[in-house]
Amino acid sequence: MNPPDDWTAVVDLIERVMGDEVLLPSVISGVRATVREVSVLPPSDIAGHTRALLTAATRAMAARRGPTEAELSFVAELGVTRARQGVPIEAVLGAIHVAERAIWARAREVARAEGVSAERLLDARELYDDWADAVRGRLIMAHRAAKAVAEPAHGNREAAILRRLLQGGSAAALAVAEAGLPAGGGLWVLVARPGFEERPLRDQPAVLCAVLGDLFVAVLTRPPTSRAAAPGTTAGLAGPAEPDKLAPVRRLALAALAAAESTGRTGIVHIADVAWQAALTERADLAAVLLDRHRDAWAALGPNAEPVAHAVLAFLENDRDVTVAGTRLFVHPNTVRNRVRRFAEVTGIDPAGTFGATNAWWLCRTWLREAT
Repeated sequence: MNPPDDWTAVVDLIERVMGDEVLLPSVISGVRATVREVSVLPPSDIAGHTRALLTAATRAMAARRGPTEAELSFVAELGVTRARQGVPIEAVLGAIHVAERAIWARAREVARAEGVSAERLLDARELYDDWADAVRGRLIMAHRAAKAVAEPAHGNREAAILRRLLQGGSAAALAVAEAGLPAGGGLWVLVARPGFEERPLRDQPAVLCAVLGDLFVAVLTRPPTSRAAAPGTTAGLAGPAEPDKLAPVRRLALAALAAAESTGRTGIVHIADVAWQAALTERADLAAVLLDRHRDAWAALGPNAEPVAHAVLAFLENDRDVTVAGTRLFVHPNTVRNRVRRFAEVTGIDPAGTFGATNAWWLCRTWLREAT
């Protein structure tokens, strides 16, 4: 049974921890090392706001109450300040979380020596968490409002959120919440060239899209339908994945786009549908080895080298159907057969075999890319 005044004891404990001259500098150092976006801020700036927040929290715990309007106003000012400094809201919340974790860890250590029971310390932590939830809500609202003023264009806001999503980690999880995307389930990343028609894509539920650098990027809560891509356009798709895994998923979507473009595919192409083509096109070092190995073959083909390479590709990309390949190249099917046979003679690669087909496709793609 806890004594009747043990709540005073736990409040005194928190106040002593807060007054520790060594702890706060250590906390600030940890925040700056862990949260990259706030590392550029002066330590005094971080220390001042951290001390003010935790002092207010201690007062609230002492009175067993939630935050006052004065405390929430201070929090709103902090949100506006960080927004104007260009610090993302997830970085602000991350910094607060790092500080909280360090201070409560220290409080648990001191509590043992001070005779404060674990149950009473848990009561204090639960009260603090209730206070902190209200504070975070006001912080996010103020930060978002300030960012909306600074970035009035909807596309700019989406681009900023997408950048944070694609950073991965905890920043992505918080960006999902800011964007209003569902917290559960996986996300999909679509990548296309600028100019990709986004209107059909926006008919999908819960989608963020913007041009980032030289790519059109979209994040969706479910795979897009075939109608999401205008006829004749190409996009790479990867997913699903959790928000903190979107950075590698974007790279996979880009690999899908490159592989689809290299094979003349249109529509929305998932990385799983072009996995081996993407794997080959990503290995420039091995492509160079293949090219060097068959340099003499290219020379031996002379002026027919490019027509032969196109014929082999058309043959392989149309399931070895010489009639369809001939139609694609506007030549007779026998011409396709002769060119494929000539390729096999000079390279020693048999396009009719499983592994030979892969090497032939890769070599001809590399030949034609080098020739342009």
